[in-house]
Amino acid sequence: MLMGEDSAKYSRRPEIIADAAYYILIQDPKSCTGNFFIDEDVLRTNGVSNFKQYACFPENSDQLILDYFVDDNIDAIESPNTFLTQNVNEKWGQVDDKIAELFKTIETNLTLDTVTETQAVYQFYVTGCESGKWYIDLKTGKGCCGKGEAPTSPDAVLTIDSEQFFNMFNGKLKPATAYLMGKLKITGNLQKALKLEKLMTSLKSKL
Repeated sequence: MLMGEDSAKYSRRPEIIADAAYYILIQDPKSCTGNFFIDEDVLRTNGVSNFKQYACFPENSDQLILDYFVDDNIDAIESPNTFLTQNVNEKWGQVDDKIAELFKTIETNLTLDTVTETQAVYQFYVTGCESGKWYIDLKTGKGCCGKGEAPTSPDAVLTIDSEQFFNMFNGKLKPATAYLMGKLKITGNLQKALKLEKLMTSLKSKL
């Protein structure tokens, strides 16, 4: 529902359910009635090993959206990431790193319309090779962004690896897709967090 047409890129075809149902239905009911089953587990137990055949896009068979209803996935989706805070003397510090350049571009291209339509403050905890804290304020004045903690309480806190962060802003990865695949952790107002997609779209040609 959140990803729209993109969901098919990281999903499986319904045939996996049909095949799993077959293996369940041919069992002795006394041994399996009253249980919950996961399609992939059922098929593996019955000797199936080729799961690319079930992927809508076989090349993405190892990047499927994680299912919230499976307990084993909860940690992968919701576990907090650690991050390092970069010490700087000025607002942008040394702009030889891509994260700082990106936020400079964002601030340069903020408009009153963006602020009016968004009305949210975002805190980013970026992990990976370019770790740090960053914020975007799309609620005050004409908007601003910078390094460190947001000046006011954020509406949404987003934790993401720096590589995936760039992918979101250059159009290779949508926020909803990143969130459902466990690449992006969001706490706070999810709807406002997903409004960032409009800002990313407007910046794509400028990055």
